[in-house]
Amino acid sequence: MRSLAGLTSHRFSPLSRWQLDRLGRPLTLGLAPALLLAALALGGAWAVVLVVIALPLTVSSALGRPILSRMATRDALTGLGDRAALTGSLDQMLARPGGAASAVAAMVLEIDGFKQLEQRHDRALIEDLLRVVGERLQAGSRHDDVLARLDGACFGLALSSSRRLDLEAAIQLGQRLQEVVADPVERGGTKVRVTISLGFALAARLNRPGGTELLHAATLALIEAQRGDPGSIRCYSEAMRHRVRIRNGLVDEAAAALDRGDVAAHFQPQISLRDGRLTGVEALARWNHPRRGLISPAEFLPVMEQAGLMGRLGEVMVQDGLNALRLWDAAGFEVPQVAINFSQVELADPRLVDRLAWELDRFDLRPGRLAVEVLETVVAHRIEDVVVRNLSGLSGLGCQLDLDDFGTGHAAITSIRRFSIQRIKIDRSFVSRIDEDAEQQKMVSAILTMAERLGLETLAEGVETQGERDMLTSLGCDHAQGFGIGRPMPRPEAEAWMRARPAPPVALATRHAV
Repeated sequence: MRSLAGLTSHRFSPLSRWQLDRLGRPLTLGLAPALLLAALALGGAWAVVLVVIALPLTVSSALGRPILSRMATRDALTGLGDRAALTGSLDQMLARPGGAASAVAAMVLEIDGFKQLEQRHDRALIEDLLRVVGERLQAGSRHDDVLARLDGACFGLALSSSRRLDLEAAIQLGQRLQEVVADPVERGGTKVRVTISLGFALAARLNRPGGTELLHAATLALIEAQRGDPGSIRCYSEAMRHRVRIRNGLVDEAAAALDRGDVAAHFQPQISLRDGRLTGVEALARWNHPRRGLISPAEFLPVMEQAGLMGRLGEVMVQDGLNALRLWDAAGFEVPQVAINFSQVELADPRLVDRLAWELDRFDLRPGRLAVEVLETVVAHRIEDVVVRNLSGLSGLGCQLDLDDFGTGHAAITSIRRFSIQRIKIDRSFVSRIDEDAEQQKMVSAILTMAERLGLETLAEGVETQGERDMLTSLGCDHAQGFGIGRPMPRPEAEAWMRARPAPPVALATRHAV
C-alpha cells in the first residue's frame, strides 16, 4: 500500500483561493458531513485524508455562519450595527405581543454639513470623528435602544419603551443626543464641532409598519429636518410622504421646465441708502409651474440640485440677467449692474471664467456690470482648488464679487481679502427689527466698521420697514434691498417699478453710465 506521504504528493495539490471560494458554498450546504461518511466507508489512507478535510469544514459550517452573520451586520469603522441589523431590531420590537408596538420608534440622525467637513479635513480625522460621534450616541442612548451606522455620517436608532412612547419623550431623547455630540472632537491639535439634525417616526402613528417602513418614515422626517436650520428635529407625518411625492415629480419635470422657460429670473431692486438711487438688481430664480403657479425657491432649488441641474439653472440666470441689462440700456433705463448667485457646482466648473467672459462679450457688457454673489460658507475654508482659481479669475476679469449672507458662516477677514471681495451683503437675520433691537444695532455697526476699514461696500438684505431703512442709513450702510423697497419681479414689472420712481440726481447718474 502506498504511503500517506506518497499519496498526498502525487494525487493532491494545494487549492487556490479561487478554488476554495468556489467550494465554499457547497461545502457549507452539506458536503463536509458527506465527506465524513465517505471516510468511514473507505477506511485506510483515504479515510485519513477525508477526515482531515471534513472536520474543519464541519466545524466551520456549524460555527462559521453565525460569525459571518455577525460580521455582515456590523459597520467596520464604528463597530455598530448596520442597516440590516437595525431593521431586524425594529422588526423584533414591533413583533412583541401585548401592544408593545405602540412603544416603538425609529430615529435617524445625520451630522450637519458633513460634505464640507470632508472637504476641510483629512480622512483620518473624519474617521475619528465618526467613531467618536458613534460612541457618544451610544452612551447617550437608553439601555434597550439599538444604535447603528446607516451610511456616511448617518446613524439610526431603534427605540423601545416599557410604556407608550410619545412625541414629547422622543423629542427629549433627540435633544439629549444632540447635547452629547456638542463637545468638540480634537485630533492632532484640530478641534471640530458638529451638530446633528434628526427625524423620527412613532410606530403608533403608522398603520402596522414593519422595520423597513418605520425606518423609511424616520428618514423622510430627517429630510424635512435638514430643510430647516442645523440641529432641527422633525417627527414623521403622512404629509411628509405627500411632499416627497411632489418633489420627486418636480425632479422629473425640472429639465423640461428649464427648456420651456418656465424657470426664469425675477429682479429685485437694490438702492443707495444715501439718496435712494437704483444701484442694481439681483436676479432670483423663479419657477412658474403650469399647474401650481409660482413655486418657492426653497422648494425647487433642492429639486434642481437633486436632478443635477444647478449648472443649467446658472446658465439660464446669467443669460436672463445679462439680456435684461442689454434691453434696459436700449430702453433708456439706468441699471448699473445685475447681481447673480453662483452655486458651488458652478464655481467648481473649470470653464466658468471663459464662459462668463464670452456671455458678457455676446451681450456687449462690461464685466463690472455683473456682480457675482458667493455664499460665505463657500469661501470660508477653501484652500487651493478650482473655486479659488475661478474667483480670482472673475476678479481679474473685472466682475464685482459680493459675499452673500454675511454673518451666518465662518469667513475670516483673510478670506475676504484673499478673494478680492468688494461688497458684503449683511444677512437679513441681522436686519430684522434693527430699529427696535439695540443688540442688533451693535452687531451691524461692528460689521459696518470692519467693512469701512477694509474698503468694502455694504448692502443690507431683507429690509422690510421704513424704520429698518432709517436705522441702517444712520449707521452708515451703503445699499439695501428687501420687500420694503421692491419685491422680486419679472422684467416687465421691474420696468414699471423703475418708471414710477423719481429720476436720480444727474451727478450721481452719470457716474454709472455705460
